[in-house]
Amino acid sequence: MKKVPKYVFRLIVFSIVITAVVLVLQQVMPVQYVSPALPYIVLFFFVITLFTLYILLRDQAKKEAKKFVSSYMLSRIIKFMSCLIFLLIYFIVNKEDRWQFAISFIIIYFLFSGFEVIVMKKENDAITKEQHERLDKAKNEEFKTNH
Repeated sequence: MKKVPKYVFRLIVFSIVITAVVLVLQQVMPVQYVSPALPYIVLFFFVITLFTLYILLRDQAKKEAKKFVSSYMLSRIIKFMSCLIFLLIYFIVNKEDRWQFAISFIIIYFLFSGFEVIVMKKENDAITKEQHERLDKAKNEEFKTNH
């Protein structure tokens, strides 16, 4: 069985926390200020963030800088287009709470984007540390064989 990456676990915990806040807001705030679609927005961002992080942090993309840049651009395009399609479909289907939905969508978008930046920074730091350790080990072995 393959080990679940840290970013998946962190995303699940983050999404549960956001969902709990959303459910509390739906109970506390008046109906005209909160979109009933809030849990679905969180679910949407959970799925799209999981997918984009997978694209960025899979083994091949981590090893080569060119692949990482391509993967990053691909993930941004997929995320942007998915968000546009999700908004468009919701606006066509449900016209009553457009503004509440749009504001909620933007807030949750920024929360998940911030989370994504933090995860990418942590993963990048770990990868960089691992690469430096391998380079140091290779230099030490080369030094030992030469002396």
